[in-house]
Amino acid sequence: MAAPHSAPVDENAHVVLVDGSSYIFRAYHALPPLTRKSDGAPIGAVSGFCNMLFKLLRDQSGDMRPTHFAVIFDASSHTFRNEIYDQYKANRSETPEDLLPQFPMTRDATRAFGVQSIEMEGFEADDLIATYADQADKLGARTTIVSSDKDLMQLVTDRTIMYDTMKDKKIGPEGVVEKFGMGPEMVIDIQALAGDSVDNVPGVPGIGVKTAALLLTEYGDLETLLARAGEIKQKGRREKLLEHADGARLSKILVTLKRDVPLDVPLNQLAVIDPEPSLLFGFLEDMQFRTLTNRVRAAFDYGETDSLRGDDMPGLTAGDAPEPNAPIDRSVYDCVQDMDALEAWIKRAREAGIVAVDCETDSLDSAAANLVGVSLAIAPGEACYIPLAHIGGGDLLGDGAPKQVAFNAALKALAELFEDPSVLKVGQNFKYDLGVFSRYGLYPAPYDDTMLMSYAVDGGRGRHGMDAMAFEYLGHQCIAFKEVAGSGKSQVTFDKVALDKAAPYAAEDADITLRLWHILKPRLAEEQVATVYETLERPLPPVIAAMENHGIKVDRAELSRLSSDFAQKMAQLEDAAHELAGHPFNLGSPKQLGEILFDNLGLTGGKKTKTGAWQTGAGILEDLAGEHELPKTVLDWRHYSKLKSTYTDALAQQINPETGRVHTSFSLAATTTGRLSSSDPNLQNIPIRTEDGRKIRDAFVAETGHVLVAADYSQIELRLLAHVADLTTMKQAFADGIDIHALTASEMFGVKITEMDSETRRKAKAINFGIIYGISAFGLANNLGIGRGEAADYIKSYFEKFPGIKAYMEETKEEARNLGYVSTIFGRKCHIPGIKDRNGATRAFSERQAINAPIQGAAADVMRRAMIRIPDAIKKIDGARMLLQVHDELVFEVPENNADELMKVVKTTMENAAMPAVNISVPLVVEAKAAKNWNDAH
Repeated sequence: MAAPHSAPVDENAHVVLVDGSSYIFRAYHALPPLTRKSDGAPIGAVSGFCNMLFKLLRDQSGDMRPTHFAVIFDASSHTFRNEIYDQYKANRSETPEDLLPQFPMTRDATRAFGVQSIEMEGFEADDLIATYADQADKLGARTTIVSSDKDLMQLVTDRTIMYDTMKDKKIGPEGVVEKFGMGPEMVIDIQALAGDSVDNVPGVPGIGVKTAALLLTEYGDLETLLARAGEIKQKGRREKLLEHADGARLSKILVTLKRDVPLDVPLNQLAVIDPEPSLLFGFLEDMQFRTLTNRVRAAFDYGETDSLRGDDMPGLTAGDAPEPNAPIDRSVYDCVQDMDALEAWIKRAREAGIVAVDCETDSLDSAAANLVGVSLAIAPGEACYIPLAHIGGGDLLGDGAPKQVAFNAALKALAELFEDPSVLKVGQNFKYDLGVFSRYGLYPAPYDDTMLMSYAVDGGRGRHGMDAMAFEYLGHQCIAFKEVAGSGKSQVTFDKVALDKAAPYAAEDADITLRLWHILKPRLAEEQVATVYETLERPLPPVIAAMENHGIKVDRAELSRLSSDFAQKMAQLEDAAHELAGHPFNLGSPKQLGEILFDNLGLTGGKKTKTGAWQTGAGILEDLAGEHELPKTVLDWRHYSKLKSTYTDALAQQINPETGRVHTSFSLAATTTGRLSSSDPNLQNIPIRTEDGRKIRDAFVAETGHVLVAADYSQIELRLLAHVADLTTMKQAFADGIDIHALTASEMFGVKITEMDSETRRKAKAINFGIIYGISAFGLANNLGIGRGEAADYIKSYFEKFPGIKAYMEETKEEARNLGYVSTIFGRKCHIPGIKDRNGATRAFSERQAINAPIQGAAADVMRRAMIRIPDAIKKIDGARMLLQVHDELVFEVPENNADELMKVVKTTMENAAMPAVNISVPLVVEAKAAKNWNDAH
């Protein structure tokens, strides 16, 4: 039976007051932009808010279970404090445009969950919280303020605590002392002295929290301190206090929370009630929060109970699925330090048939990282950490290392579990773990990857990192790495972290991963992307991990020679620039360059930044190049500067000293379309359009007796466009092996293919590729160096010659508007969140994205299918290894006498990669070439 709306507040009551405004902003900044499919409305902050509120309601049980509960909001930005001091909060930035419409939605969400939503004009949420908390304290009740806002710490007493849900940390009087150096009763005076830059509270300049605490400890309180400020020996501090005494008194008024607000809703009317099912589910379904709706439905069983809260929840029975949203309690995690305990966990994992696995290392580079420990989870809340190579902290042995399982013995035991086909291993970004494990002879299988599950379900509309998903799905803030390892110069590698910190951090990763698996696994079927995950995502991590571990050899001497060559050319260009300017200047200084171009030389078309400095970006300099030689000279200098600093110099520093190779890292879930991205170093952005840029690839070489093979799809996106848009003329041209750019030029400009000149073909090529990316007349005009009107005529003529493309573009945009996503021919969903955005530029960009995504996504899917098949296809070719994937190209290393066989096998595998899933009506063509270095292999 539902609780009444009103209930007395006495010593048995527990009042929970949620700082709603803080909740909204934390949710907004913690989650990526999300939009509602039906109308494109922004809902990211609402989603995070609802997840946090649901978790808070679920987790409060036992002595933490509330009798009275409310969410308190700020009604507006103007309060009585602005009447006292008109600069109060004056320096706060504008509320993000996409957050504004979400404020009323969070109020609706609060009421839908059966919780009082409280706000009052003229007062801040903190004042309402202070008034309710003070009333509850005087009645002997306990109060929990759900917030991490330091301003509320002045309210903490023996019966009133704060609770930071993000860190799962309760703050009592001792926590306030830890924060301010003094108890809650002194917080107001400390803040009056220290001020607050966020709220623009002036305080006393030069006095921070620590100094304020020292002064108040000596003098007792603010007024006594100000009265005796002349006695302070330190001149600077004395003068500041005497000069800014009135500012400190004003600040005290501003930071003091009112405890006597005339409340519209009395404290006793905050009594907890159960939500009305129709209202709650109606709201969640209207917001289209499918995952949260399912979680809430699982929490309710209206045939047996009407309660959402913890200890009224129906318990699990044998055979029930574990509850991924059960409270997360890090204190129950186990630190496994002996073989008996490890074997017990392995036994439990086998009995469960599923285990989440995560490795801890001393580096983010999987090809160089040393294994430090392994964490396991077999059910939500049941997780452990197995330290293997820690060298300090906790239960130390004679050699200074903590007690831990013998390394080789642990690996042997874990290998048996990892290779047990009856136990599913679950990882998050498992490619990294597989890369590390493989170097130790560990090969987990079968496995699932929660990052790739999320990517299959939400590609383009969410982040897929564990921390972001934990917050979105579980309303949980994971322990940050810097909390256990430090930050900046004081940060240590994980092997130096004490076990009492390492164990909960590592075990939490496994626990969260398993909880996410329970949530994401059914979503694959719900969103109809299970096949995408099974065929395009899950098989790829070990393939990529092997590539990363192989790396590619780089000739350090060649890089040095190129760096020297680029430096010489930069010096020559610098001399030329000085001569053109009439005096020496720093070419790397935008300020100096702008003054020379526009103030000294008087060039036209200059634009200034908000700070008043001249803009000197590439676009500006390109526009000026026809007017004066200096801009062109600077552009050339920048080109060589980037080649040297970003590539030849940087690559030399990234060569692994043990392997002599560069080991790039490939991200599997970083793009909307399924394309891989490369980092540390980024080998996909080497500028190959210039001869000097292509020379950088000369430094990527094969081992002695080997060659590199580059296998590249020829015009794959145009071929897929012809198939998807059913372009009869283009399909026939590709089938006949006709030059597609020459054909386009012939159709548009009436020139015979046999008489085609290079300039006309170049124009057609620019149009062909531009159309795929939804290019505008302005963009095409820039690409071709022609007028916008002429470019618009080209595009119009193109659509007239190939009407199927225009129809495809319009149908695709409509699909995106109706569904919120577009799909590739292999079923991948590419979500387009901005397709209904009110901002015209954002909407136009999203439309171009929608046009391109099915084509680029299909090309990425073909590449993924090819890469997944390659290892088996080439395993009988001695010494053949796949090293890189760059755009539409795969790079291999193979003994020279096996190169022809490899090229034949690779070409066949890549050209048939789409089969049998999709019978593409245009032949896919792969061009392969072998050479001693990467550049010559083209």
